Amino acid sequence: MTARGPFRLEIHVRPSSSRPGVGGTHGGSLVVRVTEPPDRGRATTSALALLAAALDVPGTSLRLVRGATARLKLVEITVSDEERPALEQRLRRLQEPTSP
Repeated sequence: MTARGPFRLEIHVRPSSSRPGVGGTHGGSLVVRVTEPPDRGRATTSALALLAAALDVPGTSLRLVRGATARLKLVEITVSDEERPALEQRLRRLQEPTSP
């Protein structure tokens, strides 16, 4: 894939979850579970930090494009062209269905 520029990803945040984690999909969006409640942006802040860690990218490379107060969010991830294939591979792994 030779796409250039920022990478955009839609995430579905599940606030107040019993365990934090990133994985699976909901309606085609990557699921990010956080223990924080949806109060004053706490769940969003936690979701972005958890996503950065799961993708192995610095938190500063993520930017919330839309959805600050919604469960469905659009995140822009800035990575170099050299890092992009590894990012896409990590995303594919995270989006795989989990076994019960």
